[in-house]
Amino acid sequence: MEEQAELYDVIIIGGGPAGLAAGQYAARGKLKTVILDKSPTAGALAYSSKIENYPGLMQPMPGKELLDLMRRQAIGFGAEYVETQIVGVQLAEEIKEAIAMDRSYSGKTMIIATGSMGRRPSIAGEGEFLGRGVSYCATCDAAFYRGMTVCVIGSSEEAVKEAGVLSRYAATVYLISPSRKVHTEDHPVLQLPNVKVLLGHKVIAVEGTDLVEKIRMRDADDRESELPVAGVFVYLHGNKPVVDFLYGAIETGEDGCIPVNAMMETSIPGVFAAGDVTCTEIRQVVVAAAQGCIAALSAERYLYKRTKVRSDWGK
Repeated sequence: MEEQAELYDVIIIGGGPAGLAAGQYAARGKLKTVILDKSPTAGALAYSSKIENYPGLMQPMPGKELLDLMRRQAIGFGAEYVETQIVGVQLAEEIKEAIAMDRSYSGKTMIIATGSMGRRPSIAGEGEFLGRGVSYCATCDAAFYRGMTVCVIGSSEEAVKEAGVLSRYAATVYLISPSRKVHTEDHPVLQLPNVKVLLGHKVIAVEGTDLVEKIRMRDADDRESELPVAGVFVYLHGNKPVVDFLYGAIETGEDGCIPVNAMMETSIPGVFAAGDVTCTEIRQVVVAAAQGCIAALSAERYLYKRTKVRSDWGK
């Protein structure tokens, strides 16, 4: 007999301020809540070196530290936190599903809070070879490159971690950083014998025939060189809403933004969105957190078929 999948009241995709605030309110409201986060260090807040205008902060602190506090608070209220990459969703049925590589998560409602650090292809050949050697998910595709040479483009901690995933399969992994340093210089992945770090190099083209065969890049002195690789994993960030995993399952605008009403409701009943993925005009941590709160209150109202949201969950 097949084991029945765990059913959550609220599935939250994204672990930034919107997702974590939603997690706090949902869990505190006694809703069975899971927060699915690609990486605790991948969002816009985690990259902020100093936050000093968030209500209640008496001293400036790094964005990552504030994010850690919000995460601990959500977990303290009972939310489950899982570091995983969501690669697809099923939203058409009453029970919503978030699909990761190793398993799927089922819930009665879903809150999408994935932010807006996505990007359009900007390197020559990147879009052309997507799925034929270019990837944005090492966890998904690393096994296809056993014994091969690959590269990871980026300088964030996420890029470093993904290089570590690839190192378990590929013969050689080049971590190519456009800047002269990586986000976490003492990360153990950087000491692995098959991980080679190239600092201050900008990849200008991905080339090949049917599949990727090489990249062209320029160093800090504008000297051009080529590097034979079978796979290119891109971890550069932009300001495009992160909605690629939705594959059209929900209405989005031409710019990729998820339209919502004042209660953070999307075009699909039981599915809500909050934070920068909605392309809110004012992009501040306090705004994202407030939208996460509203999304959680709206999810609770939807679950219990209330006409109004609960105003005091402490009783």
